[in-house]
Amino acid sequence: MKKALLILLALALVLTFAAGCAQEPADNPDDENTNADTERVTLTVGASPTPHAEILAATKDILAEQGIDLVIEEFNDYVIPNTAVEDGSLDANYFQHQAYLDQFNEEQGTHLVSVASIHYEPYAIYPGKTATLEEVYDGATIAVPNDGTNEGRALLLLQNLGWITLADGVGHTATVLDIVDNPMNLQIEEMEAAQITIALPDVDFAVINGNYALQAGLNANTDGLVQEDDFSDVAQTYVNVLVVKEGNEDNPAVQALAEALQSDTVRTFMEETYGGAVVPLF
Repeated sequence: MKKALLILLALALVLTFAAGCAQEPADNPDDENTNADTERVTLTVGASPTPHAEILAATKDILAEQGIDLVIEEFNDYVIPNTAVEDGSLDANYFQHQAYLDQFNEEQGTHLVSVASIHYEPYAIYPGKTATLEEVYDGATIAVPNDGTNEGRALLLLQNLGWITLADGVGHTATVLDIVDNPMNLQIEEMEAAQITIALPDVDFAVINGNYALQAGLNANTDGLVQEDDFSDVAQTYVNVLVVKEGNEDNPAVQALAEALQSDTVRTFMEETYGGAVVPLF
């Protein structure tokens, strides 16, 4: 009897041990990889609403497949997106051309660098109260942006028309103080770039930044009276760039965004969406 009882106890112990083993989850060599794949990165980028934020949005699916969630913050000025990258509030920005970036760093003491060259937006003169260039008259008013190199770019366009002459060598840093000849006594009104489209009905002509023109439903190719001359360095001087704070250029998420912005998907988006008002440079 005692022997039978011992045998039953031994069987019970064996069954208990077997049940415990059956409930123990099997080791899965892919568990660590699975957990790693679920770790996502958030990349926050500042941009002008049009076209930059729209172009960035075209990269979201590409980045999502790589575990990167792109957050786009829109700005209607040219200062805060840079100061926010400088202080770390933004990981990157995409709204400005290289010439503006260089001057901003020089004047503000910031440490911003371009990671990739993306596109070019041709500048144009748009009609306001006066419909054609031939109707320009003595004392006509022309609105130009008052920020950084964008004013110089606008004045160079007026010089190319023969309406004004700038001092030798001023280039894209020109301001109205650099006008040495103004035979038609044009009244050149400097104003914040974002306000020029609003003021368009009140001036004879306006030189408008490409992004603000697009926001107002204007296209340099179809609505502009004249565009920048296609001289050799204009596109490279005013190429719009992806920008980070110095030292963050090799951030994997930033590099992934740069690659996505230079993809065939984004090229096709630009060409089909903007009708030549946004020109891919990659």
